[in-house]
Amino acid sequence: MGSNRRDDLGAYVRNPESFPKDVIYQNEEFVAIRDKFPKSSLHLLLLPRDRIKMRKHPFEAFKDAEFLEKVKVEAGKLQKLAASELRRMYGKDSAQEKVRQAALDAHPPPDELPAGRDWVKEIKCGVHAVPSMNDLHIHVIAVDHYSERMKHRKHYNSFATPFFVPLEDFPLKSDDSRWHPEREGYLRRDLVCWRCGRNFGNSFEKLKTHLWKEFGEWKKI
Repeated sequence: MGSNRRDDLGAYVRNPESFPKDVIYQNEEFVAIRDKFPKSSLHLLLLPRDRIKMRKHPFEAFKDAEFLEKVKVEAGKLQKLAASELRRMYGKDSAQEKVRQAALDAHPPPDELPAGRDWVKEIKCGVHAVPSMNDLHIHVIAVDHYSERMKHRKHYNSFATPFFVPLEDFPLKSDDSRWHPEREGYLRRDLVCWRCGRNFGNSFEKLKTHLWKEFGEWKKI
């Protein structure tokens, strides 16, 4: 890794073979990795390998319709992989998975399995209005927002407010307020539970305790 930590993602793009524990897959145009500082129970990153686009702000890079479409398609693939991982991690706790699990346990199993819980909906894909790293990266992250690495208001609000811009919203219109995150004060907003909407004001510790409870309930859906 380089001396400037904001450039650390570039190493994964240039030499993915050097990070076998972190890299999920690679192809000619993208590298998919696990975030080393996850802000949710499952947090992946998609890194474009285009040498010009990878150094641009995502809002600017996504003005290129062809490039944006490639990113959306690849992010969709990674989202499905992440959804499968969530099912593996939490399927046994989910009420919506019981019928599917019973079918899997049947002897013989049915020719067609019940769908079970739609784990893809539990994964969101997007970018930050002000990225923390210099190389373009797309977050593919579980919606639960529960992680020991979630340590303060800025961490939480960067994913729980419009500071996090869903990939599906691109390209942004020129008058979209998310072009001006500092003016909008997204990171300074009250801490509001992503699931129930309860407002915790400035108390991150109370929110963190609450998120643990919500995490337990979310897994059981």
